[in-house]
Amino acid sequence: MPDQTSTQAVAELEEEIAQRLQQERTRLRRDAGLVQLKPFQRPVERAFTAEERDKVTILFGGLTWKHEALIRSVFQGCGYKCEIVPCPDVPAFQLGKEYGNNGQCNPTYFTVGNLVQYLQKLEAQGMPRQDIISNYVFFTAGSCGPCRFGMYEAEYRFALQNAGFDGFRVLLFQQQEGIKAASGEPGLKFTVDFGMGMLNALHLGDTMNEIAYQIRPYEVNRGETNQVYSECMDQLVHLLRDRKPFEILEWAPSWAKDYLARPEKKKLKNTLNTLGKIRENLYGDVFVDTLEEVRDRLNHIEMDRLRVKPIVKITGEFWAQTTEGDGNFHMFEFLEREGAQVLVEPIATWVAYLLNQAKAISHRKKTVEEHHNRFQSWEVHKILAREKRYGSKWLMMTFGEAMWAHFYHRVIDMLGGSAHRLVDQKELARLAEPFYNRFARGGEGHLEVGKNVYYTVHHLCHMVLALKPFGCMPSSQSDGVQSSVINKFRDMIFLPIETSGEGEVNAHSRVQMALGEAKAKAKAEFETALKSTGKKLDDIKEYVADHPELRRPFYHVPHREGIAGTAAQFVLHVNDRMNRRNRFWPVREPISRSAA
Repeated sequence: MPDQTSTQAVAELEEEIAQRLQQERTRLRRDAGLVQLKPFQRPVERAFTAEERDKVTILFGGLTWKHEALIRSVFQGCGYKCEIVPCPDVPAFQLGKEYGNNGQCNPTYFTVGNLVQYLQKLEAQGMPRQDIISNYVFFTAGSCGPCRFGMYEAEYRFALQNAGFDGFRVLLFQQQEGIKAASGEPGLKFTVDFGMGMLNALHLGDTMNEIAYQIRPYEVNRGETNQVYSECMDQLVHLLRDRKPFEILEWAPSWAKDYLARPEKKKLKNTLNTLGKIRENLYGDVFVDTLEEVRDRLNHIEMDRLRVKPIVKITGEFWAQTTEGDGNFHMFEFLEREGAQVLVEPIATWVAYLLNQAKAISHRKKTVEEHHNRFQSWEVHKILAREKRYGSKWLMMTFGEAMWAHFYHRVIDMLGGSAHRLVDQKELARLAEPFYNRFARGGEGHLEVGKNVYYTVHHLCHMVLALKPFGCMPSSQSDGVQSSVINKFRDMIFLPIETSGEGEVNAHSRVQMALGEAKAKAKAEFETALKSTGKKLDDIKEYVADHPELRRPFYHVPHREGIAGTAAQFVLHVNDRMNRRNRFWPVREPISRSAA
């Protein structure tokens, strides 16, 4: 009996403790405002509809000014109102921190602060706030994954709401509902002309961007590159914005127009119209002739390749390695002032990476499925169905990779052939594999490690500079791995720089110290190359002065294995030319420089 009474008392005590705990939990949740907590639901964005095209202006930014100018011209050429949000500065960064959440990476602060700054300027010019909210939309990239990039959209809306622009539309490229109304025609219609125009804009932007950084450090007449380059960019903008779109009924011979205009031939007409638009955008006379004119104008800039400059390869997080302002401490401009040649990263590499990763992930899923169904291996029809499903995916992705590289390299060839080809993604993954798993998602994945190894072992640069936002999780992972990479490749000069909107002097100081090593490396390489020729530098210079083609930007200098510097490569090539001349032709008096 005592035992039963004791047991009952213990049970009552435990029940009382449980009740008090539940009451305390309820009180704490009530005090925290969590009593009515509901699951988060993504807010429904007001759609951008076709009826709004004439009055709504599309805003975008975040790339180089070359890419932005060309992309805007494509929008305008397709009938859209479009403006570029200026390159973000430190005041924009401070606005982003003021109106945004704590703990964001600085691309978020810079981008959303820049957008708020732009909208505030519109309001200061007299535009009512409601008109701004109704007549402007901001297009940006969206994604998901382990880093904070997947939350950018929510952070943009939060900061805009805090700044007083609640309801301003932020539309993501990746989400169909962001660009299409629930019913009716979408505001941004992805036509053949629009898609091919964007393809040309990205490839032209990448190629022109690299050409500028190739020529400017070696220009003889200071400022000539920027002047000619600006004129060439105007030509390309005019090309993409004002070229007349192809229409089969306007181009077809008279005998075919009536035939194609029949209602029952609509499918044939649309097919021929699509093929004609693709051809006109890629191979049309207007496109080809304009690129030839741009190439010829750039090729008249005089260069002196005998200047010894270290080549600095830029890698890192996508936004930080692309922007050209306060977001990365104006690093490209600083490097050129310090006597370096900057090797920028094209956006095309990122697209090629995404295509290759999609193919690799598809293959991994197939392997998992095979393992999961290993006991059904005798069911031949299921094996064939699986092989067909994944085989068609592999074929489509492989074709996409090949076409992307083909069109990119075609633009490079049409603009002089001096820009670098796309790096083989399989090789980048192979080089990174001992240090970084290619299936570790986030940021640039294994690319930072793979590029560092690739450009070092192939002697394509003297130094690798990785630019990334402060606290960027994927880039922090890469930096941790890079210590192991550097231990294996002892001659590697690698420097990671975190950008935070502040500390520009400190970042430049760190770059200067690493750049000093790269300069010494480039100088030693040049002196070794010159010594191997057995000639004096004055003799090389005199030969170059007598041959004007050697001073042209698009003169091809073959790459020598084990040599990275432009000046060292050039000295060895000029030496080969001089030796061939002496071997096959009698030595003649050199042409005077005035005659040349």
